Amino acid sequence: MNKNITSQTLARLPVYFNYLRSLPEERKKGNISATAIADALGLNDVQVRKDLASVSKGGRPKVGYITSELMSDIGRFLGFENRDGVVVAGMGNFGRAMLEYNGFEAYGFDILCGFDCNRERVGSSINGKPVRHIDELESFCRKNDIRIGIITVPEAAAQEVCDRMAKAGIKFILNFAAVYLNAPKGVAVHNENISLTLAMLARRSES
Repeated sequence: MNKNITSQTLARLPVYFNYLRSLPEERKKGNISATAIADALGLNDVQVRKDLASVSKGGRPKVGYITSELMSDIGRFLGFENRDGVVVAGMGNFGRAMLEYNGFEAYGFDILCGFDCNRERVGSSINGKPVRHIDELESFCRKNDIRIGIITVPEAAAQEVCDRMAKAGIKFILNFAAVYLNAPKGVAVHNENISLTLAMLARRSES
């Protein structure tokens, strides 16, 4: 398998994985062709075939791939078989939804704990996951070797939480607060502004 794939192929692989994962269980037990995947996703079948060949050797002419094995090959290449612990800071409605959602596990992520400064929330449990005080963030992350953090706190508190996460050894931060964060060197921040994304989608549909 070719590990030197293009960034475009790398961006499409999760799309293929999501599609395969969404298939009914009976279809996952059978075979699927690159052409069928391309048709379902509205993509070029030649490109899909090349993408899949870069991460899996299981394809057969006129037979296609064993669906479950193709999922495993894509997931293995993308690192979904690894297990990464994740913490969430901010136990408002959005933060709670993160802990309640079980779909992250299919992609190799385990949300282990939530953090908040509200004493009424601290000490509770959401979907079997504890909610601790934000002051315990650093000790918990270092003890459990946490590298990924999600920020769902109000804008005014986001930078302080970012600083705490960086101090705790977290290297990757997904930020849902609508504010720019200054992170130290070695810490990657991805900003996800849902309102902005909705606005862009709406404007695109009008053009």
